Amino acid sequence: MASTAEPQSPFAGLANLGRIPELRKRLLYTMGMLLVYRIGAHVPTPGIDPTALSIFFDQQQGTLLGMFNMFSGGALSRLTVFALGIMPYVSASIILQLMTSVVPSLEALKKEGELGRRKINQYTRYGTVLLAIFQGFGLAYGMESMQAGGMNVVVHAGWSFRVMTVITLTAGTAFIMWVGEQITSRGIGNGISMIIFAGIVANLPIALVKTLELARNGDLQPLFVLFLLVMSFAVTAFIIFMERAQRRITVQYAKRQISGRRMVGGENTHLPLKLNTSGVISPIFASSIILFPVTLANFAPWDFMKSIANALSPGQFLYMLIYSVAIIFFCFFYTAIVFNPQETADNLQKYGGFVPGIRPGIRTAEYFDKILTRLTLVGGIYVTAVCLLPEILITSYNVPFYFGGTSMLIVVSVTMDTAAQIQSFLISRQYEGLMQKARIRGRR
Repeated sequence: MASTAEPQSPFAGLANLGRIPELRKRLLYTMGMLLVYRIGAHVPTPGIDPTALSIFFDQQQGTLLGMFNMFSGGALSRLTVFALGIMPYVSASIILQLMTSVVPSLEALKKEGELGRRKINQYTRYGTVLLAIFQGFGLAYGMESMQAGGMNVVVHAGWSFRVMTVITLTAGTAFIMWVGEQITSRGIGNGISMIIFAGIVANLPIALVKTLELARNGDLQPLFVLFLLVMSFAVTAFIIFMERAQRRITVQYAKRQISGRRMVGGENTHLPLKLNTSGVISPIFASSIILFPVTLANFAPWDFMKSIANALSPGQFLYMLIYSVAIIFFCFFYTAIVFNPQETADNLQKYGGFVPGIRPGIRTAEYFDKILTRLTLVGGIYVTAVCLLPEILITSYNVPFYFGGTSMLIVVSVTMDTAAQIQSFLISRQYEGLMQKARIRGRR
C-alpha cells in the first residue's frame, strides 16, 4: 500500500518568509525574472498579422500547436519573441536523459559527478539551440501558407521572414533558458519548472472570466459553475495526496567495525519509492505522440487524413483509448530509465544494507522490481484519470476549463516542490542559527 511521505505539510512554515533577508531576496529575484519573462511574451515577431494569427489559433485547440501554446502562456498564439517557450530545452533535456541510458560515453559522463553534470548541461544547451532553430524554421515555413478569416497570417512571405523569425525565436528561447538557470541558482525553485508554471497560470484569469460570462449569459447554470470550482479543489487535493504517496521499504544496515574498535551501522532506514516516479513526463510524451499526427493531418489536403484527425481529436473514444495506453506505457518506460533495481540492490549490498527477509543481491533487485511495477501501474492509472477528466468536461460540456490534466499536474507539482524548497531553506537557516548560538554559549 502507498502511504504519504511525511505527515508534515510542505506548506508549513511559509508564514516566516519575510523574516530571513536572504530568502526574501531570492523570492523577489524569482518574481522579477518571471516578470521579465511575461513582458517578453507580449513582444511580437515582425511580419505577422495578429488578427489572422489569433483566428487561426482559435481553430487549433486540441492540437500539438494548442498544447505548445498553453505551455508558452499564449506567446505562440501571438508569435512573440518567446513563442517557442522553454519546450526546446525540455525536449533536449529529456533526449539527453534518455541517451545517458543507451550511450556508454554519456553514461560514464553522468557518473563523474559535478564535472560530468556540467558537461551534460552544456550538451543540453547546444541541443536546445539546434531544436529551436529547427522548430523556428518549421514554424516560419508553415505559417507562410496559413490563412484565417480570408487573411494571410504572414504579411510578406519569403526567406527574409524565415531568417528573421528563426533568429528571433532562437534568441528568445536562449534567453528563457538563461532566465531559468538564473532562477535556479539565485532564486527559489527550479527555474525551468517555474517558467512553465508561469506560462500556464498566466491565462487562468482569462478562463475564469470566460466561465463567469457564460454563467451570466445563461449558457452555464450557477450550480454547474459551483460544481466546477468544487471539483477543481477536489482534483487538486487528490493530486497533492497522490504525488506525495510513496512506498517506504525498510532497509537495515549491518554493524561494521572500523578504525580499531569503532562500530558503525546497525541502524534502520527507509528507501522511498514514489507512486508516480515519471511525474508529468508521461502525459507530456503521450500528448506529443498522439497530437503530432493530428496536427500534420489538419494541414494535409486529403480527405482521409481529415477523417483520421477527427477520430484522434480530444473527446473521441479512439483518442482517449490511445492516450490512456500511451500514458501508462511512458510511465513504465521513464520509470525503467530513472530507477535501476539491480543497481540499487548492488549499492545496498556494497554498503552493508539489506531488506529484512530478502536475500541481498538478485533477490533484492527482483523484490524492488516487483514493488515498482505495482506502484507504476497504480501511478499510471492515477495520471490517466487526472488527464482524462478535464478532457471530458471540455469536450462534452464545452466548458472553458483551462487547466487540463497535464497542466494541473505541472502546476500542483511545481507548487509543492517550491514550497518544499522554501521550507528546507527555512529549516537549514534555523539550524545554522541554533549552531551559531551554541558556539557563542560554548565560548562563554
